[in-house]
Amino acid sequence: MADTKTVDFWFDPACPWAWMTSRWIIEAAKRRDLHVRWNVMSLFVLNEPRLDELPEHYAEMMPKTLPAVRVATAVAQKYDNDTLGRLYTALGNRIHLDGEKNSEVYIPAALEKTGLPAELAEVGGSDEYDEALRASHQRGIDLVGTDVGTPVVAVENDEGEQVGLFGPVVTPAPQGEAAAKLWDGVYAVTTTPGFYELKRTRTKGPDFSNLTAD
Repeated sequence: MADTKTVDFWFDPACPWAWMTSRWIIEAAKRRDLHVRWNVMSLFVLNEPRLDELPEHYAEMMPKTLPAVRVATAVAQKYDNDTLGRLYTALGNRIHLDGEKNSEVYIPAALEKTGLPAELAEVGGSDEYDEALRASHQRGIDLVGTDVGTPVVAVENDEGEQVGLFGPVVTPAPQGEAAAKLWDGVYAVTTTPGFYELKRTRTKGPDFSNLTAD
């Protein structure tokens, strides 16, 4: 439909905030005419130039995020957008709702849940799709700059130019009309010329209590 808005959403499966935001945009799409187009980005690639400056525990975690984004990139290359979205959901359910942090466990489980070949898990230990991963990551970063994280959300403005923002960072994921209202606001600020930032200090961690695994 002509009025359908395409929303490009960049994610790293490891990020709980991105996954929360993804649950929001899926909910908003039930009440607004949105087509969500999934894109892979990487916390490792984002932080690669400054790994020595990161807190030790965070720097040690970064390489562990690579297997999932590599597999997601392979799925993006080999399959369609819907399949990538379903894989992301399955990965997020395992990582964030089930609390499984071992990629050798959650990747095969997510592939099975999505109906994808088990051998795709082998991509997680390979650099075969790293060029495509970095290119996808860079497309998102080019819209928002390097001093942000995941997720990145982008839409076309009234002039047909793709514009994006980091976020929104929200917890718990809004449901029903609340999700739609947040989308209306995000769309408004994202497409406002010259708009850069709204922010307040986070006082709560990710709250998944209103979400259930599919």
